[in-house]
Amino acid sequence: MSDAPRTLVPSPSPVPDPGELLASLDPLLRGWLPRQRWFAGKGRPVTGFTLVSLTELLPWRGGRGGGPGLLHLLVRADQDTGGPGDCYQLLLGVRGELPPHLAPARIGRPEAGPFAGLVVYEALQDPRPAELLLERMRLPGRLGDLRFGRDAETTIPTGLTPRPLGSEQSNSSLVYGDAFILKLFRRVVPGANPDLELPLVLARQGCARVPAPVAWMQAEPESGAGGEPYVLGVLQPFLEGSDDGWELALRRLAAGEDFTADARALGRATAEVHTALAAALPAAALGPGQLAALAEDMTRRLEEAAAAVPELQPYVPRLRGAFARLAAASREGRTWTAQRVHGDLHLGQCLRSADGYWSLIDFEGEPARPLAERRLAFPPVRDVAGMLRSFDYAARSHEPWAPEWATACRAAYCEGYAQIAGHDPREDADLLTAYETDKAVYEVLYEARHRPDWLPVPLAAIARLAGDAQAREARDAREARDPEPARPESAHVAPARQSSVRGGSRGEPGAGRRSTKLL
Repeated sequence: MSDAPRTLVPSPSPVPDPGELLASLDPLLRGWLPRQRWFAGKGRPVTGFTLVSLTELLPWRGGRGGGPGLLHLLVRADQDTGGPGDCYQLLLGVRGELPPHLAPARIGRPEAGPFAGLVVYEALQDPRPAELLLERMRLPGRLGDLRFGRDAETTIPTGLTPRPLGSEQSNSSLVYGDAFILKLFRRVVPGANPDLELPLVLARQGCARVPAPVAWMQAEPESGAGGEPYVLGVLQPFLEGSDDGWELALRRLAAGEDFTADARALGRATAEVHTALAAALPAAALGPGQLAALAEDMTRRLEEAAAAVPELQPYVPRLRGAFARLAAASREGRTWTAQRVHGDLHLGQCLRSADGYWSLIDFEGEPARPLAERRLAFPPVRDVAGMLRSFDYAARSHEPWAPEWATACRAAYCEGYAQIAGHDPREDADLLTAYETDKAVYEVLYEARHRPDWLPVPLAAIARLAGDAQAREARDAREARDPEPARPESAHVAPARQSSVRGGSRGEPGAGRRSTKLL
């Protein structure tokens, strides 16, 4: 690649006629799009497409020695859902013929339209279009419907070889020379994506626990809802040599090694991020009304999950107690602080460097949830509950099951968190238990629908939480009869059937100041 980056960025040429192009691509995309891991509408046929945005990043030159063309599209996939379909970001390459190494990226040959007889393919697998994306990241400004921004103080060197990063589900990523990683969001909506918003906030706060965005890409089509741009991609430093927290935990388990020191350090890292977010963005108190609504929503989700998963039904009466105690706390005048948090925290969202330094990544939140919900303020214990569930998942992915490993890690994580935050999240027992129960209920529903062999993992947590609730009810009843302090009683609950599935990557399911909304 040349040292003069502008040579790879051609001046814009007239783009193909949008209607003609989309009509020619329609039959190809109907077959290809639903097969992609990041397509959210699986199980329902695509009935048509609406073009939201079209930008020609690299014109097709043609000829024997011509290079590839590159089109950027935002396409709404219409399905029989009773509402507008999801909008997807597509980067399509165009060639006369595909070289053998790009055969898996092939989408097809349009029979008509501006690219009739040519091959259309997934461009992220092709080094030349991938290089072009990085070149555009160096040049802030607008190209068609696309707008590029960057941190002026960070140098993006030339000559970085791109490679796709595999094993992703909701997004696609390119690694450039082990120096940067470009995360491209596939299903996009107008508005501020937390995966760009919060790392920028944390960078301004000087929080080094999150890689600071180097550059970013947005779309500002005329059809954008309310004039808000679509966040399309974020370029950040690639933490070369770091271990994925999930995979590291599984390796430690397999080797019979202790993980509590790492869990404690991870707790400190989480608290540092929470502290920085609280200092930078508005926080508010969750009063009785919000807490009552939260308990009601959690109870509703429990009832819906139990209706869909029979294995959950025997535990429902006890699990309701966790949410009832939260509602009772609201009536007693208890309040908790709500602030911006990670939103989908688990071991797979954490990276550990060779010297033991933990970083948190992927602030997008749960992609299946609406963007407005992912930008709400939550009590910090919501993230803590997600991590506690993650330790359970790791322990259950090991054979034989290692419950004592999970118990020790959960305690160490909370201890590390308390060292920075100044309070132990276990002191907020009613709220933490409610969030952990709600998370386990979500996992039961997810596993029953998508990975039935994993269902025993969250069911074991459900059994434990139901047993804790039963012991709590018995203790409360004794205290009501006898005001003298009673010795705590622990309930032994038989674990669910051991799963035969061993852990793999991402074992858990699915990971200026503004006024901050509440739950």
